[in-house]
Amino acid sequence: MRSPMATQEEIRRQKLWRAMGLRDEEYQRIVELLGREPNYVELGMYAVLWSEHCAYKHTRRLFRHFPTDGPRVLEGPGENAGAVSIGDGQAIVMKVESHNHPSAIEPYQGAATGVGGILRDIFTMGARPIALLDSLRFGELSSERSRYLFQGVVAGIAGYGNATGVPTVGGEVYFDAAYEGNPLVNVMCVGLVDEVHLTRARASGVGNPVLVVGAHTGRDGIHGATFASAQLDEDSASRRPSVQVGDPFTEKLLIEACLEVIQRGLVVGIQDMGAAGLTSAAAEMAARAGSGIELDVALVPRREEGMTPYEVMLSESQERMLVVPRAGAEEEVAAVFARWGLVAARVGRVTDDGLLRVLENGRVVAEVPAASLSTQGAPAYEPEAQRPAYLDEVNGRDLNALPVPADPGQVLLELLSSPTLADRSWIYQQYDHMVQINTVAGPGGDAAVLRIKGTPKGIALTIDGNGRYTYLDPRTGAALAVAEAARNLACVGAEPLAATDGLNFGNPEKPEVFWQLREAILGIAEACRALEIPVISGNASMYNENEGVPIYPTPIIGMVGLLPEVERRVGAGFVREGDLVVLLGENRLELGGSEYLYRVHGLVAGPPPTVNLAEEKRLLSLCLAAARRGMVRSLHDCSEGGLAVAVAECCLLGGCGAELTLFSPGRPDALLFGEAQGRVVASLPETHWEELQRLAAACGVRATLLGRVGGRRLVLRVHGDPGVEAVVDLSLQELEETWRSGLAGRL
Repeated sequence: MRSPMATQEEIRRQKLWRAMGLRDEEYQRIVELLGREPNYVELGMYAVLWSEHCAYKHTRRLFRHFPTDGPRVLEGPGENAGAVSIGDGQAIVMKVESHNHPSAIEPYQGAATGVGGILRDIFTMGARPIALLDSLRFGELSSERSRYLFQGVVAGIAGYGNATGVPTVGGEVYFDAAYEGNPLVNVMCVGLVDEVHLTRARASGVGNPVLVVGAHTGRDGIHGATFASAQLDEDSASRRPSVQVGDPFTEKLLIEACLEVIQRGLVVGIQDMGAAGLTSAAAEMAARAGSGIELDVALVPRREEGMTPYEVMLSESQERMLVVPRAGAEEEVAAVFARWGLVAARVGRVTDDGLLRVLENGRVVAEVPAASLSTQGAPAYEPEAQRPAYLDEVNGRDLNALPVPADPGQVLLELLSSPTLADRSWIYQQYDHMVQINTVAGPGGDAAVLRIKGTPKGIALTIDGNGRYTYLDPRTGAALAVAEAARNLACVGAEPLAATDGLNFGNPEKPEVFWQLREAILGIAEACRALEIPVISGNASMYNENEGVPIYPTPIIGMVGLLPEVERRVGAGFVREGDLVVLLGENRLELGGSEYLYRVHGLVAGPPPTVNLAEEKRLLSLCLAAARRGMVRSLHDCSEGGLAVAVAECCLLGGCGAELTLFSPGRPDALLFGEAQGRVVASLPETHWEELQRLAAACGVRATLLGRVGGRRLVLRVHGDPGVEAVVDLSLQELEETWRSGLAGRL
């Protein structure tokens, strides 16, 4: 029989591992791996690295569906970021990361440290960060809490990005009650590197020293990865110490020092200390190289007294890296960091035994197989998947029974005043999007465009996703995010090269949520294969719930495209009186999932817009060919808000009005405000119309003449069945005043 004391000890340990976020069966697996009970430090190390945030326990097996290879892919998923060639020996490095839970608790620091973390993922690869983009979701701005979170997050992104000298060049924001308790803060970073300097995070070379560089270690962020792997509730605010505190000025120094030692060939591996801090950096570097690491926590520079080995190993203090210099280069590496005002402390060495061995003043305090801590050894789950019952109700709603608005012009003004569709300049005016002087087209268009100095080339960047679509049909909604991102790039004249994904979902242990997750991943994979766009990196953020209620499933797609000649980029605005306005693609009367349905009728219902990937691919080909031949003056994607909002944006962005005639066999509101995909509004000189028609026919895309650019009003006439007619007739001044105040006026 077990003694009462033994039973009490077992109960105490059980409470401990459960409090750290480990399941009972996971604890038993650790015991089997080690052949013994883990000590307190080891238990904490497994808890953070086997968290959902670090181990991707519910998504890892699903990632196999993604296409990850391509003729330009230099590095796919598995490293800190993906890399794709842009020719001339240069590469773009890119990734998206989330900082959702920290931003819900402390919006400024949560967003700021999210920016810092994604920057480090990029320059760890040897690439200089050249651009940031953000994808944000909040509750309605009528909520005081949502306004507080929104303003704090924007300030945090601006404060960190501006101080590090990396421009924030684009992004998106949606406001919906579904995100009231759990906002989403996704940040994408893009870097530029010469292919010869592309660096991996591997602890290679037995006997090589291991250095901790950058900021000193404190107690902030301990168990931050665990916090990010649990749903939010009324007690979440009490976990505020889990939110890290960033220092962008130290980050700027760290960027320069790390890039210098990489470009001088002084290091064999380098890794950011992000989630799970020193534990993750050491374990992942050793696991990738098939080596081991021995380190002594007593040698780690600290900013707080009395820190235990547990605290040092799990701290998520920002602006720190783990560096493995090449043999004989340790002093030279330390000198570089010293010149930039940063500490580089030797804390250990690379070994050949595959173990992560942690010492304190020479005494072993933890010793575990490094690979068992990494995603190679972490558990992976495929729980039951079940189609949510709500889909039958929301998809079965008869949208044709809704009343048709008597005044479509008033509806257009209401949509332009929606904070989701209104002018975003209140946000991006806080961002320095011109620093580094690469930005050719910044926020406000379909995609940002940056020049590649010393070449005629440019790159285009976008980040897109629609949680409402994915809520109504996860596979279609996720595929639509890919298609929209690709269209946005093609609209500026860029060929899509590669994608990075950010998966934001609720609790994957719930069958309905796991079904949404699986379907969304399959949708992304299907769209990327059809459009020949590899997924080279990504991030998964689970447990985005508040009091047990999940957010809309929200997959985000970041994408990069290449312009052979940046000077031939295309804008979105109507800029020349007398130009023709043409619709490229098919009009379909689809109201489901639209902003119109949500704002005007108070509904999130119906199937979302259909996605025809073959049509999308033909449309991409047409837009690219028309842009590169100089046939079009502008191209603008039709998405949220539908055709009427897209045309209004063309007028507002270019400063010219337009008079257009549309034909509809059904509801005029569906034609004006439905969000049918695969459509682009183009403007062009009349002399190029016949040539565009021939090109469209060759590409298999319908090109429909709608009218002309001109005047200071937007006039849209819809003709259809007998008795069906609608007219929008608004001045540009009225449109602009409404659009400009839609977001800023609510703050």
